[in-house]
Amino acid sequence: MAKLKLDLHEIFNKGWKIDKALEDIIEEALDKKIKLVEIIPGKGSGQLKKKVIRFLEQKHIKNKYHRMEKDGKNWGRLFVHFKF
Repeated sequence: MAKLKLDLHEIFNKGWKIDKALEDIIEEALDKKIKLVEIIPGKGSGQLKKKVIRFLEQKHIKNKYHRMEKDGKNWGRLFVHFKF
C-alpha cells in the first residue's frame, strides 16, 4: 500500500512551516489518492505532537480525511487515513 511520510524533526521549532508541511502532505495524499499518511512529530516533550493533533482536528482539515490514529507502539508517530 502506498503511503506518504512527513518527518517534522527538521522544522520542529518553526510553527508556520509545520502547518504548511501538514497542509501540503494532506493535499498530496488527496491529489494522488494515497490512503495513508505517516506523520512523525518525534518523541520530545510531546508539544509538537499536540500541535499536529490540534492542526488535524480543525474542522476544515478534519473533513478531508477519514480518521487519525496514534501509533500504539511508537508514541512519536501518527497515522492519517483517507478513504476514496
